[in-house]
Amino acid sequence: MRHFTIGSLLFTSQLGTSELLRSTCITLSLSILTSPLLLLYLSMSATKFGNKVGKLKENGFVKATQRTESTDKVDPWNVVSSSKAGVDYDKLIDRFGSSKIDEELLVWFETVIKKPVHHLLRRGIFFSHRDMNEILKRHEEGKPFYLYTGRGPSSTSLHIGHLIPFLFTKWLQETFDVPLVIQLTDDEKFFWKGLSVEKAEQLAIENIKDIIALGFDVEKTFIFSDFECTQFYRNMAKVQSCITNNQVKGIFGFDNSDCIGKYMFPGIQATPSFRTDVPCLIPCAIDQDPFFRMTRDVAPRLGYCKPALLHSQFFPALQGSQTKMSASNPNSSIFLTDSPNQIKKKVRLFNFKDKN
Repeated sequence: MRHFTIGSLLFTSQLGTSELLRSTCITLSLSILTSPLLLLYLSMSATKFGNKVGKLKENGFVKATQRTESTDKVDPWNVVSSSKAGVDYDKLIDRFGSSKIDEELLVWFETVIKKPVHHLLRRGIFFSHRDMNEILKRHEEGKPFYLYTGRGPSSTSLHIGHLIPFLFTKWLQETFDVPLVIQLTDDEKFFWKGLSVEKAEQLAIENIKDIIALGFDVEKTFIFSDFECTQFYRNMAKVQSCITNNQVKGIFGFDNSDCIGKYMFPGIQATPSFRTDVPCLIPCAIDQDPFFRMTRDVAPRLGYCKPALLHSQFFPALQGSQTKMSASNPNSSIFLTDSPNQIKKKVRLFNFKDKN
């Protein structure tokens, strides 16, 4: 039986030791982030959409200063902007009702941790939050919290967009010295992507290898897949009992043609947020926020603490900032397992008029 236990230890009967640490993945994932060709791609993407290179606060993540009146579609399964400049994150904060990460919060953050904040915070890549001030207050008072993040496995490898929350989460774990829970939602991909159960499970295992390779604290990290871990079922049932059909339809836009598995899934993703009287902090892309708005509504009814969140922007697709890199579209993304030659071809294909 494949079962994921405490630790980036999550070793299973099907994973050999030599497979677990993908040295090529580690090397490639780190080199990708500093690749001159990739940085050139990010800069050219900004130029292409009318922004001045070198003045982007996000260092390549496009944030428009001027937009025509348009709507952005942002939910857990779709990210599409009608503007070439990409998603309007300020409007998204207003729409979702979160709080902007401002200078005052960053100063408090640095005061608490006694060192500079992570560059993804300082540059505004993580730009929005819910109750981060409460987490900082708890840490000052010596009270515990834990981290929770996850991945929906729909490809055999992570892409560089996935590294944003994971690398930031690693920094948070090291900075605050706290436990971390990582959920692999293979059941979600079974419901939404039409994968077989076996295929979804296999993709989860492959993605776990990439996650382990990032170097999380082995003693304080618990990684599990929904199909393989049943310990949460009692809490799942409690959470699901607090969510009505109308709530799920209103939040996620489901209709009567959607299978009941989709209706049940939001409660499954919510469950790792709860652990008696200890709150969690969830670093994630902002498209996941609808799940946790619902989770925060449920928490008081079950006697749990509301989870806090830190939201990141999206890593733009190779084709442009109107959508994000997606594992479901290999041509939109640079994967950790792509060879240097594959990366070069992808960047040149979508960002250079002269393909040579």
